[in-house]
Amino acid sequence: MEVQGKVKMVGETQTFGTNGFRKREIVITTEEQYPQHILVEFIQDKCDLLNSFQIGQNVKIGINLRGREWVNPQGETKYFNSIQGWRIESLQPMGGAPGGMSTPPPTDAFEPATNFKEEDHDDLPF
Repeated sequence: MEVQGKVKMVGETQTFGTNGFRKREIVITTEEQYPQHILVEFIQDKCDLLNSFQIGQNVKIGINLRGREWVNPQGETKYFNSIQGWRIESLQPMGGAPGGMSTPPPTDAFEPATNFKEEDHDDLPF
């Protein structure tokens, strides 16, 4: 799934527990008739993906919906949902963002192979 919007807030990385669990939050505002402020969590090594994003920037975030069940001390079952991000990319037009800053590449981008020749397709050993 994906969600798009304008960055409203980028939080600092938080560390929890003795194992060093890391979490960082970003809030984006959707651009629709009734704009929504969506909080997305990035955890562990994904926290660093938010380093190059700033308030006001238009972004697209790849997300997963997570749900948890918890039984409180009184025996009541409660359910919690979270939105976890795993990819983020800028939607700024190519050629630069406002203020002369360049837009960061998508965080999961890769270089396409360009060194293949047409005749290389028959080089299989069988």
